[in-house]
Amino acid sequence: MSDLREVLRGLEVFAGELPVFATGELPTDPHELFTDWLLEAVRLGVREPHAMTVSTTGADGHPAARVLICKNVSTDGWQFAADAGSRKGRELTAHPAAALTFYWSSLARQVRVRGTVAPATAAESAADFLARSPGGRAEALLGRQSTPLADPAERDAEVRAAARRIEDDPGLVAPAWTLYTLRADKVEFWQGDRGRLHTRVEYRRSDAGWERGLLWP
Repeated sequence: MSDLREVLRGLEVFAGELPVFATGELPTDPHELFTDWLLEAVRLGVREPHAMTVSTTGADGHPAARVLICKNVSTDGWQFAADAGSRKGRELTAHPAAALTFYWSSLARQVRVRGTVAPATAAESAADFLARSPGGRAEALLGRQSTPLADPAERDAEVRAAARRIEDDPGLVAPAWTLYTLRADKVEFWQGDRGRLHTRVEYRRSDAGWERGLLWP
């Protein structure tokens, strides 16, 4: 364990040239700033910049987290999708709130989003499902995510059978597939610094709109 500790402490962080987070002229809406940061990450070739950690509350009251893909961002909120019968879907039904974390390591940038979550309409969820790859649709059509698996061969056979169903009916949609929108009440933008003089800006939703301010590192 002591050797691992030394290995971890010796790993370099904040390598390369880092962007500057100019806080003098911040937009009034955090969705605009997030979109700017996301598109910059895309432009600079950050791998999977739309990947985010989605944290929910489990039935036991403990946090649960997994990485999902952000489907869209607008003034309505951040969107992601899941099977409503999956573990995360059940958690969102019982506790319709979540936290999102984006981390772009090569830019030393992090965005944290917290808020309430609501399902989209059935038509919007169906459109999201049909936009998935054939393999993604076949897997999601099974509706067995997070349930015990005795044999990988059984999984492979069922996915192949689901793929044939999709070939026969290209408009087939998994009935529990759900597009969710997180409406943020807090959004934090974090820019790392080699000297640990990190820049943090927090947006907070109020009755009058968005309030924003700096946070100590």
